[in-house]
Amino acid sequence: MSTAFVFPGQGAQTIGMGRDLAQTYPAAQAVFDEVDEALGEKLSALIWEGDIAALTLTENAQPALMATSMAAMRALEAEGVAVTRAAFVAGHSLGEYSALCAAGVFTLADTARLLRVRGRAMQSAVPVGQGAMAAILGLTAEEVTRVAEDAAQGEVCALANENDPTQNVISGTVAAVERACVLAKEAGAKRALMLPVSAPFHCALMQPAADAMGQALAEVVMQNPSVPLVSNVLAQGVTDAAQIRDLLVQQVTGRVRWRSGVEWMAAQGVTEFWEIGAGKALSGMIRRIEKDAVSRNVGGAADVVAARDA
Repeated sequence: MSTAFVFPGQGAQTIGMGRDLAQTYPAAQAVFDEVDEALGEKLSALIWEGDIAALTLTENAQPALMATSMAAMRALEAEGVAVTRAAFVAGHSLGEYSALCAAGVFTLADTARLLRVRGRAMQSAVPVGQGAMAAILGLTAEEVTRVAEDAAQGEVCALANENDPTQNVISGTVAAVERACVLAKEAGAKRALMLPVSAPFHCALMQPAADAMGQALAEVVMQNPSVPLVSNVLAQGVTDAAQIRDLLVQQVTGRVRWRSGVEWMAAQGVTEFWEIGAGKALSGMIRRIEKDAVSRNVGGAADVVAARDA
């Protein structure tokens, strides 16, 4: 029996996230202060009092969600719960950077700057309106892969996220993704929903962003993680900083194998998953992947105390 700490990805952002952590724990406030300083702007003001449309912009959402996760992590540490209590860390897409920061691979300031680069690079990789993503509900990852291949017709369309056994996300050009939604319904999907995203993440169209991240990561000092990272690309544990650097570049255009990663952790004896940061999306996915797993959300000050007492 062991625990994994997991970190949410884009889409979990809300105005006000992390504020009660900062008000309760000086160590959590220090996270937001350090991220503000690293970025040269008051991201914390946007997170706590700003406009949700501005916070949802990829270049803001990515460092903001990481800051909230790290504030929760520092609050846990203040209560005597260190990251080394976990057998593994993992994160969904951008959450992988939060996991790596928690495990000491990157400094907090470097993580914030990397995510600002990543957010801008992913946003600018494809002109607005040319790419799309859609959630396909009720088909397996293998079925969705076939649908995406059939829909591509010389354009880009690929399985981007394996979220849970019946929810998979595709990414590519608008026309190809729209074709895939039609084919998915014909193949028996319960629903095929176009997603309100600003870019087609985790497909070949993101190659310019992968190149930008390769350059940015080459300039940052990385340590080996204090706890193994379960990589989105490999869906298994990795402990070597150089390998992690390569995987982070691959992750930009590659599939987020979340379901496979959770299954791998469960096979290693993980029975409890703590979702550290904003929202509860990962906990819902984990329950659908591993019915017997226990999920705990650590997003606010009361959650930190409950986790400590547990």
